[in-house]
Amino acid sequence: MSSGLGLLIPRLMLGLGVASHGAQKLFGWFGGGGPQGTGAFMESLGMRPGERHALLAGFGEFGGGLLTAVGFLNPIGPALIVGTMTTAIATVHWKNGYFASKNGSELPLMNIAGATALAFSGPGGISIDAAAAIPALQKSRAKWCILLLATTGALVIAGKRTMPPPASAES
Repeated sequence: MSSGLGLLIPRLMLGLGVASHGAQKLFGWFGGGGPQGTGAFMESLGMRPGERHALLAGFGEFGGGLLTAVGFLNPIGPALIVGTMTTAIATVHWKNGYFASKNGSELPLMNIAGATALAFSGPGGISIDAAAAIPALQKSRAKWCILLLATTGALVIAGKRTMPPPASAES
């Protein structure tokens, strides 16, 4: 199997799978809650304002997934996936253990592993980057920095999730 096809298949599987979860948050597609429903869930996690966090998560998943799927501006798409999945683990999945059957960290960790592999391997020959001769960020140092920044940003967002609810007006 050529490296182009060998990278296209995992890019499509990971990218479109993650993008579909983002579409649930952004647009309410595929049975998702859209910004309002997902925002209410985010509020229940202490992430305020909930709709803003829902839009950020949705953008990270949808945008990162689409960039990854089509192989455009690698490693930005995979970095967005890493950041969003790190936040998901920190805010929802970690406390449930490893297995996905218990809403654990298994699936987000696999998404992180796939995204990291694609960030370091590059998008392959069947990609927008290759077709448009866009110079990829080929230096390992640049890829590590982008992944580190995405993960650090996600952890900062997750750390801010414990903001107290807005003071209610009592009569």
